[in-house]
Amino acid sequence: MEVLSDVLRTLRVRGSVYFCDCLEPPWSLEFHDRANASFHLVRRGECWVTAGEHVDRLGSGDLVYVGPGLEHVLESHNPAGPQPRQQSATLLLCGYCGFDTNHVHPLVASFPRFTIVREEELLQHVWLKGTLDQLSAEYLSQRPGADVVVDRLTEVVLVELIRLNFGRPGQSGFIRALLDKPIARALGSLHEKPQVAWTLASLGREVGMSRAALAKRFKELVGQTMFEYLTDLRMQRARVMLVDTLKPIHEVANSVGYESDLAFTKVFKKRSGVTPTRFRKLANAERDQPEESGNASGVLIG
Repeated sequence: MEVLSDVLRTLRVRGSVYFCDCLEPPWSLEFHDRANASFHLVRRGECWVTAGEHVDRLGSGDLVYVGPGLEHVLESHNPAGPQPRQQSATLLLCGYCGFDTNHVHPLVASFPRFTIVREEELLQHVWLKGTLDQLSAEYLSQRPGADVVVDRLTEVVLVELIRLNFGRPGQSGFIRALLDKPIARALGSLHEKPQVAWTLASLGREVGMSRAALAKRFKELVGQTMFEYLTDLRMQRARVMLVDTLKPIHEVANSVGYESDLAFTKVFKKRSGVTPTRFRKLANAERDQPEESGNASGVLIG
């Protein structure tokens, strides 16, 4: 099984664009989104981004990604220097992306808190550059169905950013695991058959590694033991079934490798904080509530 695609499906990647406009200097945008990551693309002109200890200039074609909860500011001039007398307008595209907050996967933990993709690097990734161009065009067009297209394209942007990170030096965490052939095969087996009573010995035979070597390399690259990862994977699959299907609890338990309802409920509550029955009720109640607009926002000053 292709692991990255399966992880992204279970994480329920979501996102959209909430701002695309031409700003006349002087201007400043403050962002305070705690739940979602933000991305900003300078379509034309330039600006400065301040996020924690980072203070960087963004030129035309540059893209910045800011992780969830990291407050940041975009502004027309260098915050540490004098405001220039003459400055051109900036065309800015701003969006957000996020994951299912009920499940924190090692892939999410390995994503950078702050990263800039310069125009030169962006031009080497045709799919990402093309998707961003289409995203801007769709948002500005406001044609029938544009909202749906924008949401789906934003999800593609996040996937492309992850794939871009694969080619960068110094990859960390789960990305290195996916690039390691034996561990990637091990992850593929776990994702394809999470209901199997895997042991280090049986999984080692699948990928041609000894029990000890597999245990060491898996923990080193993934950041969890094989058993911890498998348990988290099973619980995430269970959450999806509890929300998306009407299967009774014992069927959900059997589908993810538990013969006993009691054993499944104990592990699920430990990982999720509530029983499977309570989780299903809370998820259904949340789904029935009207969706709030403006999941992420910026405050324009200037």
